[in-house]
Amino acid sequence: MIVFHVDVNSAYLSWEAVYRLQHGAKLDLRTIPAVVGGSEKSRHGIVLAKSIPAKKYGVKTGEPLVKARQKCPKLVSVPARYELYMKASNALYDLLQTYSPFVQRFSVDECFIDYTRSNHLHGDPIDAAYKLKNQIKEQFGFTVNVGVSSNKLLAKMASDFKKPNNVHTLFPEQMAEKMWPLPVSDLFMAGSATVRKLLKIGITTIGDLAKADVNLLRAHLKSHGELVWRYANGIDDTAVHVGDYLPHRGVGNGSTIAFDVTDKKTAYKILLSLTEKVAMRLRDGGFTAQVVSVSVKSSEFVRYSHQMKLRAPTDVTNEIYYTACQLFDECWQHEPVRHLRVRLSQLKQKEESQMLIMNAKQHYKLQNIDKTVDSLRKRYGNNALTRGVFLHSGQRPILGGIVEEDYQMMSSIL
Repeated sequence: MIVFHVDVNSAYLSWEAVYRLQHGAKLDLRTIPAVVGGSEKSRHGIVLAKSIPAKKYGVKTGEPLVKARQKCPKLVSVPARYELYMKASNALYDLLQTYSPFVQRFSVDECFIDYTRSNHLHGDPIDAAYKLKNQIKEQFGFTVNVGVSSNKLLAKMASDFKKPNNVHTLFPEQMAEKMWPLPVSDLFMAGSATVRKLLKIGITTIGDLAKADVNLLRAHLKSHGELVWRYANGIDDTAVHVGDYLPHRGVGNGSTIAFDVTDKKTAYKILLSLTEKVAMRLRDGGFTAQVVSVSVKSSEFVRYSHQMKLRAPTDVTNEIYYTACQLFDECWQHEPVRHLRVRLSQLKQKEESQMLIMNAKQHYKLQNIDKTVDSLRKRYGNNALTRGVFLHSGQRPILGGIVEEDYQMMSSIL
């Protein structure tokens, strides 16, 4: 098996820079300390993407713009244009399909390609990877890293090596040299909480993790310990799933709100809009979910969450929304709310799911309604259909997970 992982370098910033240059801009944002950031006025003032010169100042993705400007006073910040980025992502996806019919969109700026049976299209895999990298730059104006390996995990790890505009290989026989010396925090799925626990037991590099006793890891990290041990050893047997984004462990949608929510009615509307988006993504991947989680962040930045395991997995918007409202009622402490998030986990392939017989008729009815709504929105745009609850309410659905100050909907990709 031969897999490519294609990762756009500083995607939002690159796409923004290319668009501006194509429309007469004299300055390339990629050559100066610059970021794509949210609106500070509407409380989305975080760094979404940064240029390499900005990175040299210590600017980090996800940090507040205020903090980024303290590090780099001359930092240039431009607002995000999600519809533009979605068009760029789709153009990239279409090009990748000329290299193989087996392309999986992993996120807005990442795709996997199964190149195993595509030598007849573009020749040797390494040559094809360079050809693809160069074609993207020449045709679109932005750059990518391409990782090449025998499975998705190692291909993704390879694409994270030296950036930008590079091709890297990471086959099993190269792990000891190229991957094992890296800090354990560089391993895919090794988040900050996992890394803290690993450091406490003396595991500092990916190689340390690969050679560790898996039973020890299970004792400290439960099932996730075995997962990261497998990844440290380059073990991954997942296939390249043709189509749109396939979540690894779950799918979620959150929103930092432009005003403090102080009443349940408004919170419910936001939860409904978030649920519509997250359920549509679930259905796009051909999944159902059995666990629904709701997290709340107060205006004082206190965060808490509740989750519930359903009696049967579902992909129905109304069923997920009803559960989300229950969870909100259970955990809301009646303080002003700044941020809400709905997340679905314990995913199952749709064909593996079984609904409760007593609810089957209503379940199928709601499924058919969702299917029709999804089809119309994909064909005519997210504004094609709006639930009546949003009409004359001064609010619009948050299908992209972002509420602007004037409550107008902003499209999203994530």
